[in-house]
Amino acid sequence: MSTAKKFAGQTAIYGFSTIVQRLLSSLLTPLYTSAYRPSVYGIFSTMFSYASILNAILAFGMETTFFRYLNKDTANKKQVYNNGFWVVFMLSIIFLFLTLPFTHTIAGLIKIGKDTPQNEFELFIKYFIGILVLDAWCVIPFAKLRADGRPMRYGVVKLVNIAVMVLLNLVFIFGIPYCIAHNLPGAVWFKQWFVHGWIVYVFLSNLVASFITFLMLLPELLELRIKFDGPMFKDMLIYSWPILIANLSYIINENLDKILLGKLLPVNISEHDVGVYSGCAKISIFLSIFIQAFRLGAEPFFFSHAKNKNSGQTYARIMNYFVITVCLIFVAVTANIQILKYYVNNRSYWVGLDVVPPLLFGYVSLGIYMNLSVWYKLSDQTKYGLYISGVGAILTIVINVLFIPKYSYMASAWASLIAYAAMMVLSYVWGQKNYPIPYNIKKNLAYIISSIIIVFLSFYIFKRNIFAGNALLILYALAVYYFEGRELKTLLSKR
Repeated sequence: MSTAKKFAGQTAIYGFSTIVQRLLSSLLTPLYTSAYRPSVYGIFSTMFSYASILNAILAFGMETTFFRYLNKDTANKKQVYNNGFWVVFMLSIIFLFLTLPFTHTIAGLIKIGKDTPQNEFELFIKYFIGILVLDAWCVIPFAKLRADGRPMRYGVVKLVNIAVMVLLNLVFIFGIPYCIAHNLPGAVWFKQWFVHGWIVYVFLSNLVASFITFLMLLPELLELRIKFDGPMFKDMLIYSWPILIANLSYIINENLDKILLGKLLPVNISEHDVGVYSGCAKISIFLSIFIQAFRLGAEPFFFSHAKNKNSGQTYARIMNYFVITVCLIFVAVTANIQILKYYVNNRSYWVGLDVVPPLLFGYVSLGIYMNLSVWYKLSDQTKYGLYISGVGAILTIVINVLFIPKYSYMASAWASLIAYAAMMVLSYVWGQKNYPIPYNIKKNLAYIISSIIIVFLSFYIFKRNIFAGNALLILYALAVYYFEGRELKTLLSKR
């Protein structure tokens, strides 16, 4: 079997489990947007934005470092596992000491809007501290499952996590209110403590799901030993901290816009606009699912094939088909925006649909950047990941701060696009100088530029007309098949 075909198979396995997970979790977006008005959903988005940034800090880039050192020091895999986990564990304990005693102060700093009292934000924070610590303890065990080639177990644990979270959300949003309204058994007890429409139940559902995930990973956790390899530990930290900064910068690009919207807009509209933006941004999930599945399959594959003679050609071929795929999804989502908007099942959110095209192209750029980033990870030049992501984070902050007061969430959407596009270009330029890979830049640019033109026509010229958009999509797909059909058939025929 060809390496490219093997890669596609691995990505498909992770992709299937990822798609199922995301489909289950995607039930929550129309559920939340139906159950909660935009201002309440704005609080939800703000809390998860802070949590995403803290998740990156607690993970400390150890997932990527773990894969790198497994292939770098194949004779000492158990020690790599021990070192990676205990770094994350110690960071999480420090985090507990720095946050739990100060929830009142933290709540005052992150509170947005005027409708939700500070004591409720304190409660939110306590739930999220638990979620963050439990999720941090699961990072390296999950990475071990991927490294051991156990995508089925990985997928099952992830699926149970999402299923528990979805089920509990359904219970709190629909089940208990229905029980109370119809005076079913248990209604009297529920009335004593249940508060209808309280967002805290969403956070409680996440906490329970994280705890169950932790319990399911106990077999991997029990393989750990309290044992350090000092020199390896030091080397792993040196390799990891630029990855941490790079990951943190990426998370900032993804989430800081929502935080800044809440802080820079007037208090009478901040919760509402954060909610509208966050809800419409969820439509881009149909592209982000593929990118996430690609990353899960790509990272261990790239490291394991780094020593192969034709690895550069393999990476370049993967890039070709990756670009084609993300561009097709980019065009397809935009062409069908009039249908997909019902994913955000509340008309009060639809005023923000204009954010979707720039956010989608931002994800196209991000996916290409993730593909390109193989060069600095394989050459142990992770400092470049720091530089590139740092530029992206600076652009995100500057553009949002300058333009949010005037343009609200549209500034955030364009900031995301500009930041990821800049990271993509910088990674390519520096990568070709330091670790050349023979990418077909002309072909890739042709697909990217043509997809942008078609999206512009579909969304802005034809005003989101579903028939015009899908006609353009079909023409684009036929053109792709015309140029790539022969090579794709050759690739699939290889054994």
